[in-house]
Amino acid sequence: MVGFNASDINKIIENVIFTHLKTAGYEVTAGQIGKKQTDFVCEKQGERLYIQAAYMIPDDKVRDREFGSLLAIPDNHPKKVVTMDPVTGGTYKGIEHVHLEQFLLSL
Repeated sequence: MVGFNASDINKIIENVIFTHLKTAGYEVTAGQIGKKQTDFVCEKQGERLYIQAAYMIPDDKVRDREFGSLLAIPDNHPKKVVTMDPVTGGTYKGIEHVHLEQFLLSL
């Protein structure tokens, strides 16, 4: 393999998250509200969880895109953005920002 394409790592991260969710017993679909897409809508035993996956959030434009799709969802179910950013944790407008490793260990 020659070179590096950031979209490849995004797809790998999405596949890791999807496989982990399915192994944990979640029903997983994708969601869309208007033009905004949500990577994972997860349901298990009547509980719902929304997840966005991204390699990193290097600037405001990416942050607005990744968190914005979850902010557009009008319910109060948990929402997470999972990344490989070295600094994660905390929330942005009520949405959890979680490192991929921590996410995999938490479900």
